[in-house]
Amino acid sequence: MSGPFIFIATNRLKTGKLDAERERVPGLVEFIEANEPRLIAFNEYANEEGTEVAVVQVHPDADSFEFHMGVVRERASRAYEETLEGTTGIEVFGAPNETILEMLRRSAGGEVHYTVRQHHLGGFTRSTVRA
Repeated sequence: MSGPFIFIATNRLKTGKLDAERERVPGLVEFIEANEPRLIAFNEYANEEGTEVAVVQVHPDADSFEFHMGVVRERASRAYEETLEGTTGIEVFGAPNETILEMLRRSAGGEVHYTVRQHHLGGFTRSTVRA
């Protein structure tokens, strides 16, 4: 049974950059929504202290995630220059292809913990909420 491909990255913010991140994210979201019609969901959340953000992405498959990484490459680089200090954790739910696994290895290096849970046991995804 094949499920969606879900990617969660946790990033440490540079000191005092929560407001700048709040200003950056709406433009990023608008860009992604306009350029990635297959992406099911893209959301970013900040912790209470304003020191960390998590990005949650839901893709129909690993190819959609790989496409996403190409689309946002330049914007992601700018984010690390401006607001993000570094990635602290990565979680993948679904079966990544070799390109994604290599990207994870490079991103993780020796300091970033990442986990892959590739065996989907069941579930569902709704595209609209029922009343």
